[in-house]
Amino acid sequence: MKLLHIDSSILGANSVSRILSAEIVARQRALRPGLEVVYRDLAAEPPLHLQGAHLAAWQGTAVADPAVANDAARGNAYIDELIAADVIVIGAPMYNFTVPTQLKGWIDRIAVAGKTFRYTEKGPESLLSKGKKVIIASSRGGIYSAGPAAAMEHQESYLTAALGFIGLTDVTIVRAEGVSLSPDARTGAIAKARGQIEALAA
Repeated sequence: MKLLHIDSSILGANSVSRILSAEIVARQRALRPGLEVVYRDLAAEPPLHLQGAHLAAWQGTAVADPAVANDAARGNAYIDELIAADVIVIGAPMYNFTVPTQLKGWIDRIAVAGKTFRYTEKGPESLLSKGKKVIIASSRGGIYSAGPAAAMEHQESYLTAALGFIGLTDVTIVRAEGVSLSPDARTGAIAKARGQIEALAA
């Protein structure tokens, strides 16, 4: 089996989502002996923001800008990795109520008509094989799962909608929120998330 591990936090060793995504991968390795892992650090090697040249490249037009050409090739690799993966683990912190721009760039590369989905008379249809499992390591500075800030949550809801659009509907969210409220809140949120990780099944 193959696992695709995506990190997107810009906080390095201080990142809660990176801590959790690494522990999720370790748990999956324990549950699935022989698991092959492919790792992408989107903060260390961020995709470019989409340009018209990207769309032209997808339609077969030659790209003159070497940076865009390289980025388009990387986008093709993202799709190949997604297609090959049985399990996808995504480290996804909340930045300004949504996902990091680096993670949005990855989604822009994998949600491509004719490659991971197609439009039909009945609506969009996934071109990915069924049975893929997604585990999201979600971290948030505040509390957005309930209460007055819930209406500003566009992180987990966006991710599940975008992934579901291309047929990735088996999604588990491991969440640590309120991590910026206090040191004790951070410790408690991580401990709670670790309990969720220990409960993950193969």
